[in-house]
Amino acid sequence: MDLFTPIKPEIPKEYEKLRDMEAFSEDMFNRIVEFQEKLHPGWNPDLPFDERIKGLPLHALVFSNPDRDPEKFGPTVAPFYPLRGEMRQIAHFAGQVADNPVVCDLHPGNGFIGSLLAREGVKVIGWRDPDAKPNQIADFYDPDYYEMRSGKIDAIDFPFDVAFSAWMPSEVNCTRDILRYRPKLIVYVHTDHTDEISGRKQTGTTAAYNELPSRYRLIGEWSITRPKDFLNEIWVELTPNIEETRMVKIFADEPYHDVNVNVDLGEAAPYGWENELDMVLTALKAKLHLRDAGFPV
Repeated sequence: MDLFTPIKPEIPKEYEKLRDMEAFSEDMFNRIVEFQEKLHPGWNPDLPFDERIKGLPLHALVFSNPDRDPEKFGPTVAPFYPLRGEMRQIAHFAGQVADNPVVCDLHPGNGFIGSLLAREGVKVIGWRDPDAKPNQIADFYDPDYYEMRSGKIDAIDFPFDVAFSAWMPSEVNCTRDILRYRPKLIVYVHTDHTDEISGRKQTGTTAAYNELPSRYRLIGEWSITRPKDFLNEIWVELTPNIEETRMVKIFADEPYHDVNVNVDLGEAAPYGWENELDMVLTALKAKLHLRDAGFPV
């Protein structure tokens, strides 16, 4: 080998997909701009849900739109990016406690997360507080699978098997209200993150997720961490973000402690934003790999 020939780092096979990074980046930025300019189908509540989520950029599930007024609106789409595998797992748990389980989607926002759960084969009814701050996209649910109703949490007027509490309002403990309905399962999606300026917990309270009656047993849990600056590390034009870990906890009432949580549900097509997430995390991993090898990237 010529002494003046530069040494090229060996590229592991898992990084082969990054050869398409240029085309991927161009398509991603086009979709981000399309969404920010409100040209993406996601903004149109009259379109079918399948069309609205097609091409929805991961960026729109990490950040709200630049024109959102946080005093008037909650997140543009949703407070986190859901993964299909976890929606399937939650639906699988629900299917073990009733033949035709009914899930009450508490604090549903625009119904986006609950609709994804409903499309996994369970009946989901959103119960939206009329006084809650609306999402910037006020309604983003699938009417073919999901039903949205309105009322206070202490006035739910239908029986349900599973309470689905995703992103409980900050510093509010809704568990006491949930327990009055004695659901067979309670599913929490939350984060322990505390705002550095206000000191307020981003979701619920510590007691809400930990101080349940003894008859409720924690039967399953997992966590997903969004890395710090994971988009900005790859594309400096994109906004930095804090690291955030969200947790999923499933509690079962006494007769349902034997719910099987260790079933392999097999493969299923991921959501479109998951393919984007995979590319981003692969690029981030490759960048750290090269740094560890001594290459200035």
